[in-house]
Amino acid sequence: MTRPAPTTSAEADDATAAPALRMTGVTLRLGSDEQQVTALDQVTLAVTAGEFLAVTGPSGSGKSSLLAVAGGLQTPTEGTVHVAGADLTTLTERRRTAHRRQHIGYVFQNANLMASLTAVEQLLLPAHLAGRLDNAARTRAAELLEAVGMAHRADRRPHQMSGGERQRIGLARALVLSPVVLLVDEPTSALDRARARDVADLLAEQTRKNNTATVMVTHDTEILDAADRVLTLRDGRLI
Repeated sequence: MTRPAPTTSAEADDATAAPALRMTGVTLRLGSDEQQVTALDQVTLAVTAGEFLAVTGPSGSGKSSLLAVAGGLQTPTEGTVHVAGADLTTLTERRRTAHRRQHIGYVFQNANLMASLTAVEQLLLPAHLAGRLDNAARTRAAELLEAVGMAHRADRRPHQMSGGERQRIGLARALVLSPVVLLVDEPTSALDRARARDVADLLAEQTRKNNTATVMVTHDTEILDAADRVLTLRDGRLI
């Protein structure tokens, strides 16, 4: 009888490693008893480091609620949300904010850049707010501007950039603190086809390069092939 090869410690670690993001039995109900809406219904989801997950679905299906709960911006009615080993649902508001700032990055639908800041200053702002504005942060910001093809725009302000350029800056800003989880909300909704494809490919590239667990919600079915996995959310349920 042939014995199986012994498992190495590295293989054991890989086999037992917890997902970067794990949502278990998550239900979110909104509104009063008489007008209550179930935004999320028993959602269970795991995303590993280096994985790019796309979630699609019709308007009102719960995609924004999914990101809000995954990022600790909203506490679910039921269930647990683990990010980087901590259950966000059990943390105090102060500790949840600190954990979110340290481990979670956001790319918003409209980039949400500060009008008065240059591109490089946009990237340094999260480091400043986290008390980590040092030479390492400045080096990281410069590297990310180069990575997203915006080094030549480092001194430009948002009104001097195109929509695609602003989205690239938004992505770089979300990555500057090397988040464990990256949450992306409809990043291509205001972009033309060529720029939408560029942003989707850039998300895939940066997810793998930074070993980040990325969740993107989108209506744009033409960019789903950039993701490693695609799920559909309908009436608050993942299918």
